[in-house]
Amino acid sequence: MEIKQITAINQVDSQAWNALIGDGYPFMRHEFLLALEESACVSKQAGWQPKHLLVTESNNLIAAMPLYLKTHSRGEYVFDNQWAYAYEQNGVSYYPKWLTAIPFTPCQGLRIAINDHADQQQITELLVDFIKIQSEQDGISSWHCLFPVGEQLESFRALGLAIREGVQFQWFNKNYQTFDDFLSTLNASKRKMLKRERRKVIEQDIEMVQLSGGEVSEYQWQVFYDFYQMTYLKHGTRPYLNLDFFLRCAETMSDQLLLAFALKDGAYVGAALSFVGSDTLYGRYWGCLEEYNALHFEACYYQGLDYCIAKGLKRFDSGAQGEHKIARGFEPVTTYSAHWFQDERFAKAIAQFLVREKNAVQFYKDDATKYLPFKK
Repeated sequence: MEIKQITAINQVDSQAWNALIGDGYPFMRHEFLLALEESACVSKQAGWQPKHLLVTESNNLIAAMPLYLKTHSRGEYVFDNQWAYAYEQNGVSYYPKWLTAIPFTPCQGLRIAINDHADQQQITELLVDFIKIQSEQDGISSWHCLFPVGEQLESFRALGLAIREGVQFQWFNKNYQTFDDFLSTLNASKRKMLKRERRKVIEQDIEMVQLSGGEVSEYQWQVFYDFYQMTYLKHGTRPYLNLDFFLRCAETMSDQLLLAFALKDGAYVGAALSFVGSDTLYGRYWGCLEEYNALHFEACYYQGLDYCIAKGLKRFDSGAQGEHKIARGFEPVTTYSAHWFQDERFAKAIAQFLVREKNAVQFYKDDATKYLPFKK
């Protein structure tokens, strides 16, 4: 087996890459990563320098892993700024660092795509060893893999990597046939609250329209992007993504996009964009120009629940943070990240920190579970 490092996703054949990925998880697909790079949302200048790793055997691609050289920690959603500060206080450089993650996308999923017939543990160890050697040669502080799942997480654990835990809130489809079926599982007060919120949107003469990516015009993408920008501008920050990125996704993976538009008096007043996986809906971006009562809940949550129920999707992953999701039936789930540090002093200190943090995270998750709205 040989490892090759590439500096752009277009240096690997898209069909060979996607054959390893499959259709279930949209964010690892060649089209998604290519849209990020060709729109310049991801680049050396943006602090996300592509350095993807490929594993070949007899000239056949048997494994692939997205990898970025990062000069900051923005757009990751697993916050390590305190670690960077500790390095700085001790006169050591934390940046650059290696990062295996989906840029700007805090959604759990595949992080190393490996051929079904290959030895996953062997290839994972091979890639981690490669990163360690490169780090020593180039003076790179660490490697971080964000939101891995399943066997890959256990592979990292077996290699002795530090495992960090976090919490997100996700909704699970328990074979509901209608939205009312879901409502019937809630206690009376929360059931009334959800009905009231949906009714308020209607009472404001707001109509919701769902469109698949292929049904959205370029004008509508511009409208959506204006809304998306406002979410950031209201907080005095610039958006990570540009319109070109969304247009490229619409062109190459339209069947995995879902736009929910809100219209009032024939004009667009808000929109939410989700990505569609094989069994999961991923809520990603939202925005509006003016605030309307309960519109955020309708566009970002209830429209997604309607879609999951109609299409038989098992899960709605609505992204990071948001305790307000609990009252609306989103359950706390544990997320993970894996970390390696070249400096053994920091590795030991951070490992001790993660033990304490894990206890706090578990306490938070247990406490959040107490507030779920389901009938006892």
